[in-house]
Amino acid sequence: MIVGIDHFVLTVASLEATCAFYQRVLGFERIDTPGRPTALAFGSQKINVHEISRTFEPKAKAPTPGSGDFCLITERPLDEIRARLEANGVALELGPVERIGARGPMMSVYFRDPDANLVEVSQYLR
Repeated sequence: MIVGIDHFVLTVASLEATCAFYQRVLGFERIDTPGRPTALAFGSQKINVHEISRTFEPKAKAPTPGSGDFCLITERPLDEIRARLEANGVALELGPVERIGARGPMMSVYFRDPDANLVEVSQYLR
């Protein structure tokens, strides 16, 4: 019945800090539409960003900055991702390590965003 994920929501302390981080570090595109949540677009998905003081309805029962833990897929070599993290002063939390994703074996690196959400970037093994 379900074939994919369109978007998910991150609740953050600072909209500006979060958007700047994801734009700078991962190359996401910021989309601002009046009356709608700010979005960070990548590939055919997006992350809607709700600032804790300005959330949108409907929302999670207890939205909290720093409670996110998610995995993003890249087709680029993880060494390139690691170099980009390092160039932007982002500490690597873990990796590269082998994991099993939805489509099989992959290599992953982990780091934290400005709200301490855990971000995993993975490349599927061929």
